[in-house]
Amino acid sequence: MKIRAFTGGGFGENTYLVICGDSSAAVVIDPGAAAAEVVPQIQDEGLDLHAILLTHAHLDHIEGVSEIRAISPDVPIWLHADDQKLYEVAPFQAQMFGMTATPQPPPTNELVAGQRYEFDSCALDVRFTPGHSPGHVIFVAPDESFALVGDVVFSGSIGRTDLPGGNMGTLMDSIREQVLTLPDETELFTGHGPPTTVGQERRTNPFLTQHYGGGHL
Repeated sequence: MKIRAFTGGGFGENTYLVICGDSSAAVVIDPGAAAAEVVPQIQDEGLDLHAILLTHAHLDHIEGVSEIRAISPDVPIWLHADDQKLYEVAPFQAQMFGMTATPQPPPTNELVAGQRYEFDSCALDVRFTPGHSPGHVIFVAPDESFALVGDVVFSGSIGRTDLPGGNMGTLMDSIREQVLTLPDETELFTGHGPPTTVGQERRTNPFLTQHYGGGHL
């Protein structure tokens, strides 16, 4: 799979365009403020957009859904059910940060833990990782040693838990059980900041030292 990252907005959120090998099949993951940069690439390259996949429903990860839908009106929007309510109150989320936002097109499909999402010859496994938000998931490429992890873990940090529905204990459990169980060489494409690896975070992330359980795995 080919992964292209687009960063934008005041939160510096990473939107990802994932293309299946040499085919035209593609998915967009977490279309945020940089979605406008993704649109011309989809159009100019004649990509066949299969889905919008959402790790979670915080405003910065969904505010560009409508821009992707504008060029592909029927493309499915996948979200875990536990983040549905969060998705519906996107305008209120914006108010919390002194911003304004319009409602986004509603999700059409439900992501489920353990599901394998397939497009063309490519596949992404869905792992349930609540804690940053109630319905957060990550997408793991089972055969290509990478994962798109949203706001669960970052290079040297972890997702915040002070927003509605956040819980530090739950987040740490998610990281230990769903991220640190991946091979050390697994590349992690994060919702903010540069990519990293499982091994790098296990060894150096101050939140994932032995005190928190990272060093035990």
